[in-house]
Amino acid sequence: MKAIKDTELILTPENKVYHLNLSIDDIADNIIIVGDQSRVKQLSKHFSRIDCVIENREFVTHTGEYNGKRISVLSTGIGTDNIDIVMNELDAAKNIDLKTRTINTNKKSLNIIRLGTSGALQKDIEVDSFIMATHGLGFDGLAHFYKSENIIDSKMSEAFAKHSNWPKNLANPYIVSASEKLLSKFSEFKKGITATASGFYAPQGRELRIKPAIEDLHQKMNTFQFKENRITNFEMETSALYFLGKSLGHNTLTICAIIGNRITQKQSQDYKKTVDKLILAVLEKL
Repeated sequence: MKAIKDTELILTPENKVYHLNLSIDDIADNIIIVGDQSRVKQLSKHFSRIDCVIENREFVTHTGEYNGKRISVLSTGIGTDNIDIVMNELDAAKNIDLKTRTINTNKKSLNIIRLGTSGALQKDIEVDSFIMATHGLGFDGLAHFYKSENIIDSKMSEAFAKHSNWPKNLANPYIVSASEKLLSKFSEFKKGITATASGFYAPQGRELRIKPAIEDLHQKMNTFQFKENRITNFEMETSALYFLGKSLGHNTLTICAIIGNRITQKQSQDYKKTVDKLILAVLEKL
C-alpha cells in the first residue's frame, strides 16, 4: 500500500499526530469533545482514574475510566476549522499506521460526542435545558472542500436554501444527520436541527459596530420546517463534526446546554452548573 507523504500526514518526532500530539494508545474508542480547555478537567474529575494527560495548543486530552469504561475527553477550541483538525487526526491516530504511513485494512469506528453550549432559536426552548442535534446545518462551507457521496442531505439542504433565499456570495448551506446509534442511545433528550455558524458575531446575527449582511437570519431559521424537523439552536462546530464523522465512518452526536435564547433574549444565570448536569447525564448513558 502506498505511504502517505510527510507533508500530507504531519507527525511529531515521537510519531504522534501533529496538532493533537496523540497516538493510538492515548485515545479511547469513546470520546467526548468540548470546546473549552477548562471543561476537560470539569469532566475528567468524575473519572475513577486518569491514565493519560496530554496538552498541545488548545487541544487538551484526558483519557481515563468511568464506571469501568475507558473514555477520552478532548478540547477542540472554537470553530469548524478546529473540528477539521480534530476529526482527521483522531481518525489518523486510530486508522493509519503512523510508522509506515499506510491506511489500516481493518478500521476502527469511534463514538464521538460533543458537549457544548448554545443559543436557542425557538421561544419554547428553555434556558438551561439540553438539545440533541438530529442534524447539523452548516453555514461554514467546510464540507464543500471534500469529495463525498450520500453524506449531505441534499433535499433538506436545498429546502433551507430556498426558504431562506440564501445569498449566492456565501457558501451553500449543507445538512448532515447525526449517528442513528448515538441518537437512540440518548433518546430522552429534546431534539432539533443545530445550526453551525462560521463566526460568533454577524454570522450568528449579532450586531456590535458592523451590521450583519443578513439582518433577518434568526427569522429565516426560526420559521424553517422540513417534515418534522425544525432549527432549534446555534453554535459553531456540529456541521463539520457530522460531515467528517460520517465520511470517515465514525459515530458522532452533539448535545448542547442552552445558555441563552436568541428569540426571548433570556440568558442563563449559572451556565457552568447547567454544563455540569449535562456532563453527568451523558457520562451515565455512555
